[in-house]
This record gives sequence, structure tokens and C-alpha cells, in this order.
Amino acid sequence: MRNLGSSNGSGLSTDEIEDEEMARMAIATFQAREEEIERKKTEVKERVELQLGRAEEESRRLAQIWEELEVLTDPMRKEVAVVRKKIDMANRELKPLGQSIQKKEREYKEALEAFNEKSKEKAQLVTALMELLTESERVRMKKLEELSKSIESIQ
Repeated sequence: MRNLGSSNGSGLSTDEIEDEEMARMAIATFQAREEEIERKKTEVKERVELQLGRAEEESRRLAQIWEELEVLTDPMRKEVAVVRKKIDMANRELKPLGQSIQKKEREYKEALEAFNEKSKEKAQLVTALMELLTESERVRMKKLEELSKSIESIQ
């Protein structure tokens, strides 16, 4: 059992106050990390969306060029086809990246929910512990008073 004798008047011992402060600091650190992760995730998502937009724009431009080349039967037709195939490949590679982002977002939300549930459970357990300690202290004080009265009645 913790040192119940050294309390600061609020019913909490120095160790309990330090534990509480450490828990607050840990939560603050976690929240700061969580915000940093969210910020980085948003940055990556924006970059991927920007890249997707560029790729789509390039694909449209190349399709337009392709149509013009069909009309002209330009000697550079093969080079354009090669570039277009590369753009199509880039588009295919971007799709799984977007899916990966969505999967990681779901995993992050699930982990955050589990963390929040455990934090809530911990808080409930701390509250129950404090109630038990308070009740134990009250019962011991009552017993000490009874023993003190018994000693006084003997004298």
C-alpha cells in the first residue's frame, strides 16, 4: 500500500500526485504525436492527390496529342505511345498507394479507439482504487479510535 501518511491535504499522496502528473504528461505526449501523425498523413495524402491530378492531366493531354497524331500519321507516333503507356503504368501504381493510405487510416482509427477504451478503463480502475483506499483508511481510523477508547476504559 502507498504511503497514506504523507498526504498533501487533498487525500492524494505525493506518489499518487506524481503518478497522475506522469499520466498527464504521457497523454500530452501521445496527443502531440497523434497530431504530428495526422499532419504528416494529411501532407502525404495531399501530395498523392496532387500527383494523381497531374497524372490525369498528363493523360488527357497525351490523349489529345494522340488524336492529333492519328490524323497526321506523324513519325513520332511510337514515342507518344511509349510515353502514354508509361503514364498508364504510373496511374496503375498510384491506385494501390491510395488504397494503402485508406487502409492505414482505418488501422490508425482502430488503434486510437482501442487506446481510448483502455484509457477509460484505467481511469475507472484508478477511481475504484481511490475509493477502496479511502474506505480502508476510514475503517482503520475507526478501529484505532475503538482501541484507544478500550485502553482509556482500562485505566
